[in-house]
Amino acid sequence: MAKAWHLVRRPQGLPTIDDFALHALPDLPLETDQLRVRNHWLSVDPYMRGRMNDAKSYAASFQLDQPMTGGAIGEVVESAMDGFAPGDIILHMGGWRDGGIIGLEMTPTKLPADLLAAGMPPQTFLHNMGLTGGTAWIGLLRIAAAKPGDTVFVSAAAGAVGSAVVQIAKAREMTVIGSAGGAEKCAWVKDLGADAVVDYKAGPLVPALTEALDGLGKSGVDVYFDNVGGDHLDAAFAVANDFARFAICGMIDVYNDGKSEEMRHLIRTIPARIRMEGFIYTDQFFDCMEEFYADMAGLIASGAVTMRETVRDGVEAAPDAFLGLFSGANIGKMLVRV
Repeated sequence: MAKAWHLVRRPQGLPTIDDFALHALPDLPLETDQLRVRNHWLSVDPYMRGRMNDAKSYAASFQLDQPMTGGAIGEVVESAMDGFAPGDIILHMGGWRDGGIIGLEMTPTKLPADLLAAGMPPQTFLHNMGLTGGTAWIGLLRIAAAKPGDTVFVSAAAGAVGSAVVQIAKAREMTVIGSAGGAEKCAWVKDLGADAVVDYKAGPLVPALTEALDGLGKSGVDVYFDNVGGDHLDAAFAVANDFARFAICGMIDVYNDGKSEEMRHLIRTIPARIRMEGFIYTDQFFDCMEEFYADMAGLIASGAVTMRETVRDGVEAAPDAFLGLFSGANIGKMLVRV
């Protein structure tokens, strides 16, 4: 019998394992437009923290004592939905569970058979060919309108989104400075091609960024891709060139405490004429989906874009994997292998 994680209480601050409970799902016959799936991979992502609050946002809140949802790769076991047959490998939103029944509301999509046949691992559609890679591509190229020759600063550059930003920018002949926490993560970001890496755990960011820019012979940053907020965003204000563009993707620094951010260098938005724009992946993805898939598939095939996966095994590990996102436990994409 399939099992799914339920949110049993709204977290106050950083979630704990006691906020979740694993329950069996009913084993019912299929109705029209339903699939029975066996999940192989589950995605956990920082945005899910916002869904645990009972507050208005771009993504609906998780309902208490109901199965949680999220990205997943699964195999169709039984089908009552046109276009799907047993054995199909699909991307869908029935995550946080090892399988069960899903309907059209879980947006099942068959993975491209040609890419799978060419050897692309299915879980790639949970990172570089999916939400995180698409977020990186849209934010860098469409929101920030980054172009060859730009100097790009990327926070959380060792994460799933940030690492993709680093590699997409380098593939388009940009100078890249990444920020990461600790020697191992910084070394990996450097291996991805970043021209300089700042260890945010080693000291204040503004002097470190200034030193990195001086070492590269750059006057400042033209593009900032924000996954963190807080000190990183403030430091980006401090070192921004005139007419810099900021793509605001996430602010993991404040997802759990909700405290107001002190921006000492915010005033620079005026004299530097900085343009800052928040964005949501789904607002733009369907307009550029074919272009993204073609471009990213080519980058992956050429080796220009890779991913390091941090994997936890078993559906029972899903909450621990999710909580690890907030303690820096992942390098690259955090996944649960079912």
